[in-house]
Amino acid sequence: MKSLKVPFLSLLDTATAKEAAKTVSESPLPFEEIGEVNWASSFAYKPGAKFKIARSTDSLFLYYRIEENSVRALYANDQEPVWQDSCVEFFCKLPEQPFYRNFEFNCIGTCLAFAREGRDKNLKPFDANQLRKIERHASLGNQPFDEKHQKTAWELCVKIPFALLDINAEKLPEKILANFYKCGDGTISPHYVSWNPVKTENPDFHRPEFFGALYF
Repeated sequence: MKSLKVPFLSLLDTATAKEAAKTVSESPLPFEEIGEVNWASSFAYKPGAKFKIARSTDSLFLYYRIEENSVRALYANDQEPVWQDSCVEFFCKLPEQPFYRNFEFNCIGTCLAFAREGRDKNLKPFDANQLRKIERHASLGNQPFDEKHQKTAWELCVKIPFALLDINAEKLPEKILANFYKCGDGTISPHYVSWNPVKTENPDFHRPEFFGALYF
């Protein structure tokens, strides 16, 4: 199981997602690679995908940097199937809880988010008010577009309040369990890569037993 420390950056306490993109990207924090090609026999394509993670007093910040051979963003409304587009994902859970949370973002920041006990078990979609609290800044803007068959680099920074993770900002847990993913089910080169390895026969990101650890 991979693990990492989530550093506190005081500048993020007053930062928007756009400001945080600059702060986090320019910080000396190391990048973590999303580079596990778990199903190479069927989905061998591996885009360049990495992330940095940091926190403020009350929120978690995720900064993704992606390079891929084509890019797609058909979905502009939250809770649409963004995993079909050029997509990055963050799944997490508190160790003692049965529920995990999946946050999925296409390259223009459209978000799908649920709390659930499994892929099809006890699904609780985030409502519109909760989704509005997730700030996003995408280098490609926020307007949808058809797939562009050209090598493209893009960045996405998201700010997720701890309250949406069921975390008390005044009493942070020692750790949460999590995984980071890059996918694009509906793109010309479907792919499923992860930060922590997923040891299943077929692509399946909804497997908390393969989450890594994030320490606070």
